[in-house]
Amino acid sequence: MDLIIRNANLPDGRSGIDIGIKDGKIAVLESSLSAKATEEIDASGYLVSPPFVDAHFHMDATLSLGQPRLNQSGTLLEGIALWGELKPHLTVEAIKERALKYCDLAVARGLLAIRSHVDICDPRLLAVDALLEVKKEVAPYLDLQLVAFPQDGYLRDPAAAKLLESALDRGVDVIGGIPHFERTMEDGKKSVEILCRLAAERGLRVDMHCDESDDPLSRHIETLTAETVRHGLQGRVTGSHLTSMHSMDNYYVSKLLPLMAEAEMNVVANPLINITLQGRHETYPKRRGMTRVPELLNAGVKVAFGHDCVMDPWYSLGSADMLEVASMGLHVAQMTGVEQMKSCFRAVTEIPAAILGLEDYGLEKGCNADLVILQAADPVEALRLKANRLFVIRKGKIISRSAPLQAELNLPGRPEIQDFLVHNE
Repeated sequence: MDLIIRNANLPDGRSGIDIGIKDGKIAVLESSLSAKATEEIDASGYLVSPPFVDAHFHMDATLSLGQPRLNQSGTLLEGIALWGELKPHLTVEAIKERALKYCDLAVARGLLAIRSHVDICDPRLLAVDALLEVKKEVAPYLDLQLVAFPQDGYLRDPAAAKLLESALDRGVDVIGGIPHFERTMEDGKKSVEILCRLAAERGLRVDMHCDESDDPLSRHIETLTAETVRHGLQGRVTGSHLTSMHSMDNYYVSKLLPLMAEAEMNVVANPLINITLQGRHETYPKRRGMTRVPELLNAGVKVAFGHDCVMDPWYSLGSADMLEVASMGLHVAQMTGVEQMKSCFRAVTEIPAAILGLEDYGLEKGCNADLVILQAADPVEALRLKANRLFVIRKGKIISRSAPLQAELNLPGRPEIQDFLVHNE
């Protein structure tokens, strides 16, 4: 073996497992593995997980906070306006520099796969070219999937149709959209129909910003679901945000959920952003804004959590920590049942991996040896503690490591010095 991780806990509840790695793949998982390896790691009962996956991000804008100015209102629309002000001043070099810096941060957090939307409503397509270069450069250690995103509206921007096709021709992976930002509901419906037909013709996946609104009558997810079935795109289409579902009446949602399940729709909620940007027109009581995650899961719909933004015109915080994202989702959706909390961990690991179509992802023999060792015993403790990433492993190679977090206590009246591990012993 090239590497053996000993005495690991796994997310499915198995403990005391040794993981043998050979040629970048998981070769064996068993207790008390007798084989030897060039290098060994004693996991000491900590959790070993597949890497974190972010199914919804905007890497072209990340780390641009304050350029050209700060979002004073903190609203979605001011953020869009700010991005419009910044776009004419963008350069390939600046976008690459910020994106690569974010990828470094992501790796340290055990985040090794990201789906990033890239704005194509710029005649120069600078962001597309920059992120395609970034995708190649980070490929040895991070999977970057790009979505052609018509930020200014596929029909609202007269050049968007040609620019989107050009972005796809250059190598962008997924077709995006933003139907609720079109001028009319009818234009929004039309944009969904056109973009799904284009995806079917090109054999591509679809991921649309859909119904990112408090308006319960913003129902483009219904059209997206219907077009998914019409074009045989089941399992390949994602509706991101879907915040209007939070405000829809229960009767309509009771009809919508089984239709989404039938179409094998994927959903990405973005808890940090959804709870921050929605409900801005209200006093009290205020809506949470995030889509109906428990109800979608109960209907059999795949739901992932995305980070969406980090230090950009829309969100001035963030740190590439998908455990922070999952923790916020858990709290906002009131998913504090034991199995519900475990599903929130899966919403930043195996579920987004399936949505992105990542091959050989997971913790089984033959899967890629892409792993994270967390300073926690199980997924719930990892969420509670926002657990430290002790080791991040890509194709069997350690690419990041951190010392265990601990506090040295010297308390009045208790003269002994105590080493208190953050993890519960």
